Amino acid sequence: MKVLHLDTNHPLLLEKLAALGCENEEDYSSNKQTIEAKIKDYDGIIIRSRFTIDQPFLDKATNLKFIGRVGAGLENIDTAYAQKKGIFLASAPEGNRNAVGEHSLAMLLSLFNKLNKANEEVRKGIWDREGNRGVELDGKTIGIIGYGNMGKAFAKKLKGFDVEVLCYDIVGGVDDENARQVGIMELQQKTDVLSLHVPQTEATKKMINSEFINAFHKPFWLLNTARGSCVVTQDLVSALESGAILGAGLDVLEYEKKSFENLFTESTMPAAFNYLVNSENVILSPHVAGWTVESKEQLAQTIVAKIREQFFNKKE
Repeated sequence: MKVLHLDTNHPLLLEKLAALGCENEEDYSSNKQTIEAKIKDYDGIIIRSRFTIDQPFLDKATNLKFIGRVGAGLENIDTAYAQKKGIFLASAPEGNRNAVGEHSLAMLLSLFNKLNKANEEVRKGIWDREGNRGVELDGKTIGIIGYGNMGKAFAKKLKGFDVEVLCYDIVGGVDDENARQVGIMELQQKTDVLSLHVPQTEATKKMINSEFINAFHKPFWLLNTARGSCVVTQDLVSALESGAILGAGLDVLEYEKKSFENLFTESTMPAAFNYLVNSENVILSPHVAGWTVESKEQLAQTIVAKIREQFFNKKE
């Protein structure tokens, strides 16, 4: 098989595919039009998020047998059309689920203990103990929306705390020893901390909006390590201002698809984003929840394992 690598990944991906007899080629700089012109020559593609694999692209990929997406989701691929053409799709949510679980917990504990605020103040010579009094996680109810690989990993990390963990998912029967599955009404009634672990779909886009937030029976904390499109930023800001949301840990933002750096150089930063940037009860990270040294290797291992099993009838 001839495999085209469109994004850099852990070197073991190249090594292990070569060991299976694949011929690896790398092209990390050509534009999409150039790739489309030669894609007919390849049996497989390895990609992260460089560009969208859409219907016109797939129509030119006449010999394509598989697409390996080194990440958790497949939203940058027209999955329905690819499957219609018999193309095998491999993603790797198993590869970075532990990293996402740890990052979610880190954000939550940092928010509860005001670590960002305290750190900044101490570095400025401010010793404000009362102003940085935290709250404890024990006794809280954690609500998880999306109980697949990522949601389950976060719930597992919470086992050492005296908390109740609830999960909501469109698929029934996904609960386990770490979380009890409930309906959305019970989730909104009991939740103190809401953590999102859903894929990007039409159903999850703008899911966290004013109507959804106002249905909660008490103020809550929000964590989003899923997709920025799930949250309406302006509605989040309104809820932070009113106290309906007590604080937020955001690893993803709806502004990611734009040139992020330009938000800080243009004369008008979006007002909602400006609020988040300057809010003491908001923690921001640059879409790195699943981005650890270990997960980089595990993501590659997972993709290779799925290709090996699908096309070479082998398990490692």
